[in-house]
Amino acid sequence: MERTERMIGRTGVERLNFSRVALVGLGGVGSYVLEALVRAGIGSLVLVDHDLVERSNLNRQLLALHSTLGISKVEVGRQRALDINPGVEIISWPVFCTPENCQQILNEQKLDYVVDAIDVVASKVALIKTARALKLPVASSMGAGNKLDPTAFRIADISKTQVCPLARSVRRELRRCGIDQGVPTVYSIEPPLPVQSDSSIGSPGSISYVPAVAGLMLAGIVIKDLLKTSST
Repeated sequence: MERTERMIGRTGVERLNFSRVALVGLGGVGSYVLEALVRAGIGSLVLVDHDLVERSNLNRQLLALHSTLGISKVEVGRQRALDINPGVEIISWPVFCTPENCQQILNEQKLDYVVDAIDVVASKVALIKTARALKLPVASSMGAGNKLDPTAFRIADISKTQVCPLARSVRRELRRCGIDQGVPTVYSIEPPLPVQSDSSIGSPGSISYVPAVAGLMLAGIVIKDLLKTSST
């Protein structure tokens, strides 16, 4: 961590090393969040995802290789994290985050931060609502599908998001729960592009670099917030 220490100092390195972050969703966005958090020196990670690596993931998900097809994403993520930093603690939850179980997932850990990289509205809202109820800081990613412009991503409070259809749906549902602000969010101001093929009806189109950009920006929010708490 010598190069990182030059940027954030010994105190910052220690703060990240003693932090525990829950990362929910290890897909196109979440896999890059994982990579950045581990390489930044986060000492403990709770990984939550029920999916196995599939062939359709190969175009955009960091954990997707021909050698990992059919393997649990949390297991592939665990192995990759330990290969980067053998000292990192990985707590695996190979489950789908739902309104019924997210309380258990978050409440059983002594967490410093929660990262929402889910693409299902009900699960996103439940996770954010639960994190807020437990007074845990939470950052969220919105839609990265059907987009080509990496420069269109922005970071703002959930209340300030615009254009993104997923963000609109999440905002609406959060307001029904009494939450209208206080969630840093990565979203895109690029209007969703029309899908050119009907071969994957119901699934958005995707390309390699767009979810990666969103994931790295999301990881940046988390790391910077954790470093802020170390200096206060």
